[in-house]
Amino acid sequence: MSEIWQTDLKAYGQWAAFMNNWRTIGVLDNRQVIQQGPPLAGQMSVVKQPGGKLAKRGLDLVLISRSEEKLHRVAKDIESQFRRQTRVIQADFTEGHSIYSAITQQLEGLEIGILVNNVGMNYTGILANFLDVPDPEQRITQVINCNILSVTQMSRLILPGMVERGKGLIINMSSEAASQPQPMLSLYSATKCVAPFVVSTNMTHNVPVNPLVKSAASFARDALNTVGYTSYTSGCVTHALQRMAKLALNTEPQIRERMANNKQD
Repeated sequence: MSEIWQTDLKAYGQWAAFMNNWRTIGVLDNRQVIQQGPPLAGQMSVVKQPGGKLAKRGLDLVLISRSEEKLHRVAKDIESQFRRQTRVIQADFTEGHSIYSAITQQLEGLEIGILVNNVGMNYTGILANFLDVPDPEQRITQVINCNILSVTQMSRLILPGMVERGKGLIINMSSEAASQPQPMLSLYSATKCVAPFVVSTNMTHNVPVNPLVKSAASFARDALNTVGYTSYTSGCVTHALQRMAKLALNTEPQIRERMANNKQD
């Protein structure tokens, strides 16, 4: 129903600030998320991008990511296809506090009605025990900077203007992995507290789309359609059903009880 009666996103303000690691801004061939290198001619579809979904709904876009070259490429395509204004801000969210003064200056004078906090990273490209994280002193700090500090600092920058105008929307992209501790994903779970299940992106090694796994484009469309109807969402019907099944089958309390009984024995 929300796809039919969509919330007017333009009512929140003229601009949307979309922050991301480059990995999920663009979609190649509607399957593989662009990570590096130039897109193949004719294969980059802005309509399929999360940022493109906002532009299609009538918003001007501030794109914030770490690759300035790729940001300009996406901005040019959005302007061409949707006739919306764009601004680009190069920022590496793993670097910590030092980046936010420059971001503040570049956002000055813009009416940011929607902030999409969508940066996120794991500490390694594969599942790993916490004590096996490569280069842990640097990597753990980078994960915290990217997954936690970015959300709080960007909200701090944007929220005062929203409060002053009496309207605004902040979308914090999380993960179902944050609902409880996950084996071999402990740091990621702790720092990603919308909560989707599996979406086919580089972070999930582009796992094939199936009835349980959404494409980035499909998830972005469905998640935006829930705006105005709920303050917490799994993003789409299939992920909501998976969450319900997970909660119904959750055996963690029983496991903890058995462990406590074993210690007493």
